Amino acid sequence: MPSPVQRPSSAIPSQCDVLVVGGGINGAGIARDLAGRGLKVVLCEKDDLAQATSSSSTKLIHGGLRYLEYNEFSLVRKALAEREVLLRSAPHIMWPLRFVMPHDPGMRPVWMIRIGLFLYDHLARREVLPGSRTVDLRRHPSGAPLQPRFTKGFVYSDGWVDDARLVALNAIDAMERGATVLTRWRCRDAQRSADAWQVTLDSASGAFHTLNARALVNAAGPWAAQFLSEHAHLSHPKALRLVKGSHIVVPRLFDHGHAYIFQNPDKRIIFAIPYEHDFTLIGTTDVEHHGPIGAARIDESEIDYLCEQASRYFAKPIAKSDVVWTYSGVRPLLDDESGDPSAVTRDYSLELDTAQAPLLTVWGGKITTFRKLAEDAADLLMQPLGVDAARGAWTHGAFLPGGDLNKWIGPARRPDTDFERFEQTVRRRYPQFDAAVLHRLARAYGSRIDRVIGDTPGAQVAPGLYDCELRYLHDHEWARGADDVLWRRSKLGLHYSAEERAAVAAWCAEHWDGAAVTPTPETSWN
Repeated sequence: MPSPVQRPSSAIPSQCDVLVVGGGINGAGIARDLAGRGLKVVLCEKDDLAQATSSSSTKLIHGGLRYLEYNEFSLVRKALAEREVLLRSAPHIMWPLRFVMPHDPGMRPVWMIRIGLFLYDHLARREVLPGSRTVDLRRHPSGAPLQPRFTKGFVYSDGWVDDARLVALNAIDAMERGATVLTRWRCRDAQRSADAWQVTLDSASGAFHTLNARALVNAAGPWAAQFLSEHAHLSHPKALRLVKGSHIVVPRLFDHGHAYIFQNPDKRIIFAIPYEHDFTLIGTTDVEHHGPIGAARIDESEIDYLCEQASRYFAKPIAKSDVVWTYSGVRPLLDDESGDPSAVTRDYSLELDTAQAPLLTVWGGKITTFRKLAEDAADLLMQPLGVDAARGAWTHGAFLPGGDLNKWIGPARRPDTDFERFEQTVRRRYPQFDAAVLHRLARAYGSRIDRVIGDTPGAQVAPGLYDCELRYLHDHEWARGADDVLWRRSKLGLHYSAEERAAVAAWCAEHWDGAAVTPTPETSWN
């Protein structure tokens, strides 16, 4: 299997069809789609894959129920249609999740909620996800953690995703289809001519490389406008609105498997979601961000807001002292001049400029629609690149790496039950492993778990983390330091003590060139 071990600059292609700038979900998805159509693709990312916005989402594959109130029917339909496509493509990192909305008579009336849920159930075809229904919270398990004043609730379906791993899997698939994926390589300068882009790349280690690309894709997310003006030397008519979304993680608040959607007096909503077995994830906020894009941190007022709004519903109030971890990301939203950040559209816009060598810029977007965005982007580039139209869309029914469980369980039936059968098979094959460790490995790597474990797991570096997995992450998933392992390729950092995190960092420093001695995550913990 090809290995993405960081290449010396001499091994990077000097020419390609398309250079994709940005290693978030949209950039990785576009690189994958284009590589699958036979194009020669280079993806460059100045940091780690998914280091910014794409690892800081609420981690949902969802249509966006609240967007119906803003008449975003096209976006909701598109996102709803993508849910089951994505669930089938990677049942190890995505799975169905049922949401409970307790009815608060002071918020939206029952008739409005029922109309909204009816539309949510019927705007797109469903085969796996069950429809919505009304429940008696005095009898339903989801009512137990709530204040007794909530007696009626509404239950509907969406999905959960490990967002950072979704990016990594797209990058792996792109690489295995022929793309060159460069992490810690920045697009320093891009000069445009009639038929090509001459690009200068520089690496974190100080190396430089010059590359000629027939087309350039700007998938820099929150940095998209900045990239155009500062690196591609172009003006841009569109404006991005940068909105910070922050989340808090607290010890587990409930034992059942449902998530909650809570309506707030300010007409916003927040989610409370089962997270990493031992925790509950609460978010998100919508706050205008005016500082450095890569330095987004949660504010005290955001922590107060999330604790206060969740405490309006849970019987046990949530205090700041309960927060064990936080993370924040900056959403690059299209500026539609809405006064309320929550009302700004989450849809995407693709801007193709063919005045000279093609330039495609991605504006906005949400994680649920990344595959469709990538497909649309690739479609737009076919004609200006003079590519045979027969090289058409292909990702709709394709698996992501690790998602094809056929060799373990036989033909696929439905993604949720397929994964259950797969995990049972894994436990039989590796009886020497703890069940919790196998569950994590099965979720992270799916059908490629045997490639991770190999012939022997090696030494245990920290609880449940073995030498074999660390080597796999370095050799096949671009991990270069403890943060990459503990906070993006996994969330083990949330479970480990400071001493255990330091042990992982020390191992990385010993075995990997340039690894940090101590973990310095972009997120924070108490």
